[in-house]
Formats: sequence, structure tokens, C-alpha cells
Amino acid sequence: MQPPSKTQPMMNRRTFLKQSLLAAASLAAVSGCKTAAPRPRARILGANETIRVAVVGFGGRGQDHIKGFRALPNVRVTALCDADREILEREVRRFRDRGESVEAYTDIRKLLESAPVDVVSIATPNHWHSLAAIWSVQAGKDVYVEKPGSHNVFEGHQLVEAARKYGAIVQVGTQCRSSAGLREAVAWIQAGNLGRILRVRGLCYKRRDSIGRTQGPQPIPASVDYDLWLGPAPFKPLRRARLHYDWHWFWDTGNGDLGNQGVHQMDIARWILGYQELSPAVLAIGGRLGYVDDAETPNTLIVFHDYKPAPLLFEVRGLPEKAGSNRMDDYRGASIGVVVDCEGGSVVIPSYTRAIVYDRAGKQMRVFDGGGNHYANFIEAVRNRRPELLHSDALEGHLSASLCHTANISYRLGRTGSPDAIRDAIRNLPEVREMLGRMEEHLAANRVNLQQTPVVLGRLLRMNPRRKTFRGDREANALLTREYRPPFVVPKRV
Repeated sequence: MQPPSKTQPMMNRRTFLKQSLLAAASLAAVSGCKTAAPRPRARILGANETIRVAVVGFGGRGQDHIKGFRALPNVRVTALCDADREILEREVRRFRDRGESVEAYTDIRKLLESAPVDVVSIATPNHWHSLAAIWSVQAGKDVYVEKPGSHNVFEGHQLVEAARKYGAIVQVGTQCRSSAGLREAVAWIQAGNLGRILRVRGLCYKRRDSIGRTQGPQPIPASVDYDLWLGPAPFKPLRRARLHYDWHWFWDTGNGDLGNQGVHQMDIARWILGYQELSPAVLAIGGRLGYVDDAETPNTLIVFHDYKPAPLLFEVRGLPEKAGSNRMDDYRGASIGVVVDCEGGSVVIPSYTRAIVYDRAGKQMRVFDGGGNHYANFIEAVRNRRPELLHSDALEGHLSASLCHTANISYRLGRTGSPDAIRDAIRNLPEVREMLGRMEEHLAANRVNLQQTPVVLGRLLRMNPRRKTFRGDREANALLTREYRPPFVVPKRV
């Protein structure tokens, strides 16, 4: 498949929501399957009508989907789907032990053919997110899809197009958007209460130990349909000790911690800045450092998105504060969070719900705090057929995930270099020099010798933000999409 060089210009949020509301509630066949008749999308559901939910993938994050939807009034989980029969059967037993009936599937296509559900909630590995969501939308379902909403830029754009075309309610699981505290804080910052924003920095300092080394292809668990589990990804032997979860650290199935934990903080950072298109230039520097294992994605990374006038910076650290420690570094009080620098002070967001405001002297001025329910926000939009009620619709999720994807592309196309060579290459980028200096101190504290194990200097990539393609770089554009494995193909036309 060629990269989407002729992708339509990116729609803005207002256009997307308007067209979603006006879109016809038409249906499309899913891989030639006959779909179960859904409720008409145009009909507003009463508060007492039951919304039926299917949860797809629940070996990890999907458990929270089940819990979250079961806790809402007049919402029932009526179907489950997982390519691992052991996980599937264990969850079915839990439902039956509670006296709840539920249908079970290993193949999402079978679920969409026959299960009488209104909503599909997707918590599969990343490589399945967009395709499962697009198929579900085409089958007449509304969708809650876990972050990141896509595995690459192209398929995220296709999900936005599908949501618009079929009038679907699609929420992406960047649940910080539903935090009352953060919503108030973002509005306060954007109102100019601290003056002009100078920069926003996202932080993902989260301990990630080595996944170890294997000596060849590993056996597939007998309970897993490996063909279904891989879906759109290439059919390759398993080259890690653990099938589940460690898929995050391989490019075929995951996006590293930048696209795993980090996408939450990337989303908050872009939300604060208010940018509704991809950055005009991106650069990433880092590596998988401090140990040698089977994984491919970096555990240490700095990212520069060259937005004007205020850049978006990002840092990933998987190693502790120093060798032998169990603690993680922090930057101005945040380890997994966001720091906003403004003319009149700064805002530190150290959690999913809390934002602390400081004046220029570092004195605390005020605190915003308060949670929210992302599932309830989604269900409200579903009941009212109003996508503008969503806190993180398909377009918002697509843009934030794509900032992770483009940074990863910069890294993947980079080359290792000596510390001096890398410093020389970024001599005209003061924000990057500052991040690099602190990253080098962090690695030295973990006894990483950068002469012996040099970091990767990513390729500086310049983008046409509206077309969402890189300027004059075929190699980079090829990584905006992937070769899909039939029949698990994200369509060029949804």
C-alpha cells in the first residue's frame, strides 16, 4: 500500500461534528458479512432505554471498560470478544457467576454479524484499534476505542472519515479530557490568565524494565488464535517471552511508551496549545538504553514538535532516577504529567485530574482538581446522537496519536551518533539542547556510557500539516501507513 499522498485536507473539529450530525445512518457490510440489524442511528434513546455494549479485548485495559460500562445506569455489557479463549472463557464465567447473560466471540467479524449490540468498546492491542473501530462503525455501531486511536497516521484519518460518513459517535479513551479539574484549568490557561504560552512539555517518566532475551521463536499459547490476534500486522513468529502486553514494545503491534502512556500527556499538551493540525516539523532523539533485550521501541526519548509560536516538547524515560533506585525522576514535581510555561508563571499537571498554578516567583497561586467519567460522557453523546458532546472524539484522538506516530517515524529513520555529533546537529535548537542535556545527566546516573551505546539522532522531518504528509521524504511517508494483511485491511475508502 502506498502512503496516503492524496489524503483529503484535514477537517477541523467544527466541520467534523457538523458533518457527523448530518451524515446519513447508512450501513456497510463488514468483510462481506451480513450484519445484525442495529437500532437506527438517528433515533435519540430515552434515559430508561438500555444501551447494549460489546467489549473487544479485555486481557488488560478492557477490564476497566467492562467495569466502567457495567457501573452506568441502563447500560449492559451483552457481548464479549477476545482472540484468547482462556481470557474469554474466564470473563464469561465471571458474568455468569453474577447472573448476567453474555454472548462470547473470538472473532470481531462474527460479533458484528450476529450480536445485537449498540456500542462496541475496543481495548485490543494498538494494531487492531482503527480497523476494529472502522468495521464497527460500518456495521452501524457507535464506538469507544482505547488510546491511541490508531497504530499509524493513515488509519487514524480513515477512522475520522468513517465516523463522519456513517454518523457514528466515536470516543477515544484519552480520559483526561473528561477530568473536571483539567477542563477548568485548560480553559483558564487559554483565557490568558498567565499571559502568552511559551512552551508545553509532556512527561512520561514510567519505569519499564527489560523484557529479556529469547533464543528464537516462542510457542504461541494454545488458547490463542494467533492469526486473529495479529490481524492487520504481519504474520511473523513470536520473538518475545510474553505475547500479551509486551506487544507495546514492537513496531508491528505497538507504539512504544510514547504511544502507550505518553499519548495521554501528548493529548493534554496539544489540548492546552489548541493546535488542530500536525506540527510543521518534528525531531526525536533517544534509544533503548540501559539494557539489551528483544524489544524495538525506545525506552528513552526526547521529542520536539516545532509548532509556532509555542513548541510542544516531550520526554520519555523508562529507567529510574539512578542505577539501583526504585524511584523515578520528576520535572518540576511531575513524573507522568505536563508542564506549561507562560509569560506570567507556570502550570504543573502531575496527574490525570490535578493542575497547580505557580506565579513567576514559584509561589503557588491556585489548584484545579476534579475527576470525571469518560464512559458516561460517551453514553450521553450516544443517547442524544450529539457528537459535539464528546470530550475526545475521533478527530481529537487522531491528532494526538499522530503526534506520537510522527515522532516515532523521526526516531525510526535516525542514526546513532556520538554525543558531540548530536550536540552539533541541534546547536540551533535551544529547546532540544536543554532536553538533551538533562537526558544525558539521567543516563549517566544510570551508568549508561553514550560513547559505547550512542543514542539515535532522529531525522528532522518537515510536514505539510493539512495533507498530513512529509515534504520530500518518501521513506518517511511510507511509514505513515503500513502493508496490511488481507483480509485485515484498513480501507483506502471507508
